[in-house]
Amino acid sequence: MKLRAIIADDEPLGRERVRTLLKDEPDVEVVAEAANGREAVAAVRKHAPDLLFLDVQMPELDGFEVLRGLGRERLPVVIFVTAFDEHAVRAFEVHALDYLLKPFKPSRFKQAVARAREQARRRGGLEVPAELVALLKEQASKSTFALRLAVKSPERTVFVKVELLDWAESAGNYVVLHSGKETHVMRETMSALTARLDPAQFLRVSRSALVNADRIKELQVAFNGEHVVVMRDGTRVPMTRGLREVQAAMEAR
Repeated sequence: MKLRAIIADDEPLGRERVRTLLKDEPDVEVVAEAANGREAVAAVRKHAPDLLFLDVQMPELDGFEVLRGLGRERLPVVIFVTAFDEHAVRAFEVHALDYLLKPFKPSRFKQAVARAREQARRRGGLEVPAELVALLKEQASKSTFALRLAVKSPERTVFVKVELLDWAESAGNYVVLHSGKETHVMRETMSALTARLDPAQFLRVSRSALVNADRIKELQVAFNGEHVVVMRDGTRVPMTRGLREVQAAMEAR
């Protein structure tokens, strides 16, 4: 039985790592790769794979959103791949689902593929495991705001604690995170980042800026009659969101 696989990971090196290790699995054929969540959904719909290596943290749609977007009738056997994500790891362990925690060793990868191979043959592509169904129901029924943000680069992955994030600004399909004296460039849109953070804690003050409410010192009138958010460190962030709306959000905290 030849297993047809898709690799979904926004990191090129991450996809390459899986692809290289699969060369030692002659019964697994990579039929497509995806660099974000939407590409992953499209690839699965097009190729109907037996096996999906799915990164949990991706732009556009995260791993859980990818699976919900596919629907139960289209779900292949899934091996979750994640840089440390507290919510995801805890959920996988509770539901006894297999996952690969980056950076993983070849022996751990081979073990995960062996389990997936057995699962694929056992279900014959027809039945979605109850554990996976339960996981998706759980993720859909609760808010899982990020506690850490994984900032990936070709050389390393840096984890930024959300509680230490001061503010973020948009730069096209990237966001620049400001945390104390550190800045990190993250491959994600501002809309996607906003959806991952607790709206009671982080306020979208303009299309291109998101601020941690606890870091706001005051709101000031700018020279042009508009307003700026003054952060505790003195940073001035232009604000286009309505003044009353921001004041109400602050007072409700």
